[in-house]
This record gives sequence, structure tokens and C-alpha cells, in this order.
Amino acid sequence: MDSVAQAWLIYRLTGSSVLLGLVTFANQIPVFLISPVGGYVADRWNRHRIIVCTQAASMVLALTLAWLTLSGSIRIWQLFVLASLLGIVNAFDIPARQSFLVEMVGREDMINAIALNSSMFNGARMVGPAVAGLLVAKIGEGWCFFANGISYIAVITGLLLMKLEPFAARPPVATAWRNIHDGFLYVAHTRAIRWLLAMLAILSFAGLPYTVLMPLVADGILHRGSQGFGVLMGSIGLGAMCGALLLAARSGITGLSRWLVVASGVFSVSLACFAWSRSLPLSCGLLLVTGFAMMIQVAATNTLIQSMVPDHYRGRVMSVYSMMLIGMSPLGAMAAGFEAEHLGAPITLTLGAAVCLVSAIVFAAKLEAFRQSARELLADRQVHAASSASPAKLNKGR
Repeated sequence: MDSVAQAWLIYRLTGSSVLLGLVTFANQIPVFLISPVGGYVADRWNRHRIIVCTQAASMVLALTLAWLTLSGSIRIWQLFVLASLLGIVNAFDIPARQSFLVEMVGREDMINAIALNSSMFNGARMVGPAVAGLLVAKIGEGWCFFANGISYIAVITGLLLMKLEPFAARPPVATAWRNIHDGFLYVAHTRAIRWLLAMLAILSFAGLPYTVLMPLVADGILHRGSQGFGVLMGSIGLGAMCGALLLAARSGITGLSRWLVVASGVFSVSLACFAWSRSLPLSCGLLLVTGFAMMIQVAATNTLIQSMVPDHYRGRVMSVYSMMLIGMSPLGAMAAGFEAEHLGAPITLTLGAAVCLVSAIVFAAKLEAFRQSARELLADRQVHAASSASPAKLNKGR
């Protein structure tokens, strides 16, 4: 609701696709710049406490935005400042939250947990935009921001009620800069993870900015206003939730790389077709497929990386994952905003889809080499896990 209301507020105040892209840039560029520090913090300190702090900070920012909007004093520069501050918070929240997932459920349930987490997130993306479209039309954007702010009370309460193993502080083995540098070196020298992250970066830069242009499509092309905007965003969420539930039904990672290739191709084709649709029902159907394929690719990438990465690198590697998924988006959003201003939304969306399709074709050509590298990493992890297990745990396993 918050994302939809904010995008519509910017569009209502300015009517500018460039500013839509720039505010998204301001919100997500801190993730690109600061996530490596967030990854180091996640590998060094208690991830549970980090998440509690970041969620509390997010609540304060959301309620501040609600107060400014409801009081009628909101200005564009304030939106930029709040978006940037939330981006800084997310730079610490995302690596810690992604790494904490394994601590909560264990490695054996990780693929299902990632997929179920995605299904809940995208269930909200399905319902939230539709509700936001109605609320914005009836009572304005401020109440959507307020609902987002108070929702953090439930989030923080849930975090505080968790029963967790006592946290064992991780002694520093090098300086913070050295630890961050080692994380980048691990990603750069690990072929399977490097390829996955490169493909994710291309999706984030060239493909995902289509959501930034959605107000322009809903109002300027389909002529359906804020309610049409909510319906379009809800279609993306419904498709993504279906993709996440399909992944949640899987019991292993076998064949997941092939799913990733197919999903990337389907995403590209459906997005290109959506770019030239002039019918709301057809656009919704195409966005449902786009959201479905997008979620398969993103969640499959997350699952494969989490399955392969060693625990002591998990926070830092997931910070690079955050940089590629979230941090590349502002660059893509800014580029898409300027392109749409000069070339129009349809051509901008088509160009992004073409880049993603080329990426899928290249990855497909390297698929066998990727799978060999992935098998080696998984074998190394199994050997390490067996050698580090205590006799009691081994006996319990037998």
C-alpha cells in the first residue's frame, strides 16, 4: 500500500516520469552503496537484534511520512529525504533478514521457507495495491502511509516473541574493510554465484523498473487512473504469489537452474507484450505472467545462492545479492524514467525486456558449466557440514 500510494502521490504532485524514477533511485541507491557494510554487520553481530532495530526505524519513517501527508505539508524534497533514509535502513535490514532465515528454519527447510516467505510478501503485493488504489481515490495517500506505519507494531512484536538459541558473538578475525573485501573476493572467484548475481543484476536494472513506470501506463496509456494502477500492481502480486507457492511445493534444488532460465525468457516475452497492450484485462493477464516469471527467477536465485554459500560468508554474500536485486534498481529506474520521458513507456519497456532476453540466452548457453560449478560447491558444503558436526549430532542423525 505504501509503495503504491507514494508512487501515485509523486505522480499527482508532479506528473513527471523522471521524478518517479528519481525517488526510486533515492530510496534504493543506499542499498547499493551501503549493503556491504550491512553484510559485514550481519556476519559479525546478532541478526535478530539488527532486524528489530531496522524495523523500528522503518516504523518511525513511515509514520513521519503519514503525518506530513495528512497534515498537507508534504513536499517533494521531503519524499526524497525519507526515501533515502529508508534506503539506508534497508541496507542493514535486507542482508540480516536474508541471513536470519536459515537460523529460523534450518538448512533442510530453506527452499520451502524462502518460497513461503515470498508467497506471503507477494500475497501482500496482490492485496495491498488494489486496496491502496481504492483508498487513494477515496481518502488520499496519507492513510495508506499510516496503515504501513502501524503495521510495524505486529512485525516487531512477532520478532520479540521468537524463541532463539543464545547468540554466540563472532570474534573479529580481521578489520571490517578486510572482511568486506573478502566477501567481494569470494563472490568474484566463485563462478556459479557470480553468474547468478550477474543475471539478477541485469533483471534488476533492465527488467524490474517496469513497476516504476506503472502510474504512467495506468493513467497515460490505459486511462484508468489510480484504481487501474492498483489493479495492475495487484496482478503482478498475484502472479508472483503463484510463482512462490509453486516453488514452495518443491522438495529440493534439482532442476532449479533450468527453471531459472525458462522463467527469465518468459518474463522477457510477457513484459514486451505488455508494453504494447492497450486493454486493461489483457495488460493484467500479461502482468500476472510477468510477476509469476519474475518471482521464479528471483526466488530460485536466492535459494541456489543460500544453498551454496558457506555460513561464515552468508551475510556478506547476501549483501551483494541485495546490491544486485535492490541496489541496481535505482540505476535502472532513473534510466527508465529518462527514457520514458523521451521515447515513451512502450519503447522503454521493450528495450528492457530485450536486454533480459539476451541475458537468459547467454545463461542458457552456459548452463552445463554453471551446474558443474554448483555441484562442486554443494559437495564442499556437505563435506564441511559433516566434518564440523559434533558426535552427539551425528549419533542423533543416525
